[in-house]
Amino acid sequence: MAARTVADQLVSQLVDAGVQRIYGIVGDSLNPVVDAVRRTGGSADGGIDWIHVRHEEAAAFAAAAEAQITGKLAVCAGSCGPGNLHLINGLYDANRSGAPVLAIASHIPSAQIGMGYFQETHPDRLFVECSRYTEMISSPAQSARVVQSAMQHAIAKSGVAVITLPGDVAEEPSQGTPPPLARTGAPALVAAEEDVRALADAINEASAVAIFAGAGVRDAREELLALADTIGAPIGHTLRGKEWIQYDNPFDVGMTGLLGYGAAHDGIHDADLLVLVGTDFPYDQFLPDDVRTAQIDAAAETLGRRTGVDLPVHGDARSVLRALTPLVERKTNRKFLEKTLDRHEKLMTQVVGAYAESVKQRTPIHPEYAASLLDGLAADDAIFTADTGMCNVWTARYLEPNGRRRFLSSALHGSMANALPHAIGAQIAEPGRQVVAMAGDGGLSMLLGELITVAMYKLPVKIVVFDNSTLGMVKLEMLVDGLPDFGVDVPSVDYAALAATLGIFSRRIEDPADVESGLRAAFEHDGPALVDIVTDPNALSLPPAITGEQVRGFALAMSKMVMNGGAAEAVQMARSNLRNVPRPSQFSPRG
Repeated sequence: MAARTVADQLVSQLVDAGVQRIYGIVGDSLNPVVDAVRRTGGSADGGIDWIHVRHEEAAAFAAAAEAQITGKLAVCAGSCGPGNLHLINGLYDANRSGAPVLAIASHIPSAQIGMGYFQETHPDRLFVECSRYTEMISSPAQSARVVQSAMQHAIAKSGVAVITLPGDVAEEPSQGTPPPLARTGAPALVAAEEDVRALADAINEASAVAIFAGAGVRDAREELLALADTIGAPIGHTLRGKEWIQYDNPFDVGMTGLLGYGAAHDGIHDADLLVLVGTDFPYDQFLPDDVRTAQIDAAAETLGRRTGVDLPVHGDARSVLRALTPLVERKTNRKFLEKTLDRHEKLMTQVVGAYAESVKQRTPIHPEYAASLLDGLAADDAIFTADTGMCNVWTARYLEPNGRRRFLSSALHGSMANALPHAIGAQIAEPGRQVVAMAGDGGLSMLLGELITVAMYKLPVKIVVFDNSTLGMVKLEMLVDGLPDFGVDVPSVDYAALAATLGIFSRRIEDPADVESGLRAAFEHDGPALVDIVTDPNALSLPPAITGEQVRGFALAMSKMVMNGGAAEAVQMARSNLRNVPRPSQFSPRG
């Protein structure tokens, strides 16, 4: 397509960069860009598709999911003022997740900027905090280079770039020839030799080494397993690290944190050397403050900002581990590893596994049971998206990675309502794969309109709603702080009936005996499907190590609940979670 206008030139640059679609909502200031997209003829003709969502926030989430699944640049757009402002939450999530996303923020007429014009905002300022690059195109002569620079920043820095484009500038004749987009692989960042040697010496001196890994080990899986084998180290992981290091890992001891399970907490606290690899785990209260700690990370700014680090090593995980492993001595004493693995096995069998198994016939349905069935029924290469909150907990504890499955969440930004729009972007990017959205009823209701997007494009997304009519994670946060839950309950809604009105195959399940058949029916259906599972609102996520302070918080909250007339609720909550509450001997001494 000949670049007649600035908008044409922009779209041609996107095509040349391999972009196949733009997620967004049309609007007057954006119309020149949308019309340029129309004239490309769509992706089937080598052009670009316009994906019409119902909310620009969903557009940004969908683009973020596509970018994370494909590893390629994805694009979203919003019209001036409120239109592009709606992008901001999804862009925050994309940027923090390291998703290469380009956002096109159209603007009011350039002559009106600064005059308090209708719908006037300043997107070139507003998006600074949630992007790697943001710039306004003020003239046709500037456009091609700004667009190229924005794409380059998004790809090279794995984050968001925003271009602000006034509608009148988009309609002007294009100028100049766009510079080529440099395509580079992921460069290695090699650490200083003295830092690697210092870490090797520390490992050789230590009698008990534990590893805690994050998403930064994605390309260093084999190297990390080899190191763990050499030094007899248990490996704990973060939520984002789960899909890269948990599967086929004989050294795996689970997660720590509020979403955690297994023996990871014990392992990292009982070691005399903790090695953090590719993780910026934010919850410092779950990290030890009395264990010698090393940290390996390609991002120097993360070194030591969560916990005191004695041995910082600035480099990417693969390069550092390849240099480190030949320098460490094989440890013949495996007692620490064996003790931690044994502890992990008992916790998984007696708490996580047994809890899901023992509630098969209990009503209301326990979410753990539903999640464990979902894990067994989903495809081996399924893409799972999970809403923030309790759905993240059930994903972390009951869905098993295998090297082919993918897991998307708002793990760093922690936004509600991400599961459905993430699933839309993932399904459009990978039409031949099974995509499963694990949505909470709170998250689903927030961007409920995107069910129309699913129906409109006939996307075969499988939406599993964990419908407990409450904001479960917020309830838990209140209880551990000694507060009775308040303002967290929402009306009971039949989401299956809502989906059915849009022509989406749906099932509402209230009996645990129907969970498996309902999920099977949804997975076997050729098209969109929604399963609304009514789950126990009192089934909460308790961390793997509970401190005395947290127990006191629960007790205080229960007392307040009873005193305020909620005795029945307190009793039901105790019944729902009794198996998850450790006995006094299991309380963590670290409060």
